[in-house]
Amino acid sequence: MSTITPGRMTATHKGPLVVFVIGMRINHFHKVGKWLPVIRSMGPMIEELYRNPESGFLGTETMLRSLRTITLLQYWRDFDSLEAYARARDQKHWPAWTAFNKAVGNDGTVGIFHETYVVPEHGSETIYANMVPFGLGKVSGVVPATGSRNEARSRMRGLSEGD
Repeated sequence: MSTITPGRMTATHKGPLVVFVIGMRINHFHKVGKWLPVIRSMGPMIEELYRNPESGFLGTETMLRSLRTITLLQYWRDFDSLEAYARARDQKHWPAWTAFNKAVGNDGTVGIFHETYVVPEHGSETIYANMVPFGLGKVSGVVPATGSRNEARSRMRGLSEGD
């Protein structure tokens, strides 16, 4: 269990990034043989990415939206890195994607989704109040949201102490 960091904090990340939201929805609970392999395929992909810092993968946050829907909020250095991983035939994503299309395809038993957001430098700001490490703050680290980091507008502009 993670320790709560008291007070107001903000992520230390500087520069552009890509936010990739990916997940699945179980449409038919009774068809375990269709959705269980989809769930099981994500863990090894995430482990593979964490083992390879050069991949451009910065980290992830897993969220349970409902009993049917699992979502991963991922952070990437850039879109090219994300796309390179998705298309790499020698990495775990490609065979998992191929297996999904073969086993599930368009039969409706399992839904999958992703959304990709390219965030330019100074295009994001964060705040974490009395939180465990979470999201971009977990990925990059946090600092107190005080002084020039106190207001959202200042954090958005990338100002820091001494600016």
